[in-house]
Amino acid sequence: MKLVVFVTPDSSADTTVDALVDAGFRVTRLASTGGFLRKGNTTLLIGVEDEAVDKVLATARGVAPGALAFTLDLERYERI
Repeated sequence: MKLVVFVTPDSSADTTVDALVDAGFRVTRLASTGGFLRKGNTTLLIGVEDEAVDKVLATARGVAPGALAFTLDLERYERI
């Protein structure tokens, strides 16, 4: 299991979330601020199986070029 974290400008957040949801992924959206000019950003969290990481990255790349993406290993994942 992987956790993919995207940091996108607010201006492309809606289209990125829509594209990911349309592709069948569940997305958690967080407002965030940072960077050189303290512009508003949106952080997206997507938990996926290892084999789906490339599809998530390709989907986001198509609608939010230049977004920052992190892929993290999840040691444990539970729905409680």
